Amino acid sequence: MNSKTKVLLTGASGTVGYEILKQLYQQKDIFEITVFDLDNRKTRKMFSKFNNEINFKYGDIANNEDIASVCADKDFVIHIAAIIPPLADDEPELAHRVNTIGTMNLVRNLEKLSPNAFFLYSSSISVYGDRLINPDIYIDDPILPSLGDEYAKTKIAAEEIITNSKLEWSIFRLTAIMGGHKISKLMFHMPLATSMEICSPADTGRAFVNALSNKDKISGKLFNLGGGASCRCTYYEFLHRSFKIFGLGKVNFPDNSFAEHNFHCGFYQDGDDLEKLLEFRQDTLESYLKNEESKVSGLQRTVTSLFKEIIKNRLIKQSEPLEALRKSDQELINRFFVKIK
Repeated sequence: MNSKTKVLLTGASGTVGYEILKQLYQQKDIFEITVFDLDNRKTRKMFSKFNNEINFKYGDIANNEDIASVCADKDFVIHIAAIIPPLADDEPELAHRVNTIGTMNLVRNLEKLSPNAFFLYSSSISVYGDRLINPDIYIDDPILPSLGDEYAKTKIAAEEIITNSKLEWSIFRLTAIMGGHKISKLMFHMPLATSMEICSPADTGRAFVNALSNKDKISGKLFNLGGGASCRCTYYEFLHRSFKIFGLGKVNFPDNSFAEHNFHCGFYQDGDDLEKLLEFRQDTLESYLKNEESKVSGLQRTVTSLFKEIIKNRLIKQSEPLEALRKSDQELINRFFVKIK
């Protein structure tokens, strides 16, 4: 008789999802793991090392038949799968289809096929919207997504689906998770003065895995998941230190390259509540930056330094705030700037 706890994980090919998968795998003697993800070359390659001991199912979460095939007889579900920015903002219909409709499909099938399953959901700090002036965030703060933040809208809708479901659940609103990020135009959407609190993928994954043995402590509750006081800085400080690590020099872009408002991030003032229950934190801002530095060789840093101005000139072409001013796009100017200087 199989006495293992049966866990369904969606979105295991993402940064946080993959950390959860690795940590679940380390406890494969107690967990029977099913992973649901898209079928493509990337996921097949990522999952190849686990194939013999994990049940992988591929499909489209927005396709009801696909997701129904993995919903029977589950004890826990960790739902990480989502379309994230910038794609979520560029293609809002796709984001709605995957993030909202996909979540609804998953929940409805679990209600029928695994009504006693415990549902863990990965939401986002983006639901709080712009906190530039008031960066101290609490779980009961108003939900006010920033203008144009289609991703946040899908997360809010998914939260409502889950909290109104018949399942037992808990929701973690994730802070800025560092790791696996590619430089994109979002870099310029965040005002440099933004207060930010990071969390490492490993710590985030640990929170979800530790939650499986602590469901009675978190059931029916929403939590802010962050790295804590040792993981805080301003966005400018984060960029400044990151640029130094990679050999990019100063954060010296033209005026108006960065937005002045209407993004998100802040300090989770009640984030310790989840840490006290799940004891997941091991990393700090300093350990994260030290780890990033260890990945960059001296040669790589030197070469990057030689071409830093060319690299930054290419980066600045992705600045939508600057482009909005150049094109006199009043709608985007209002979105990115408090006032025109």
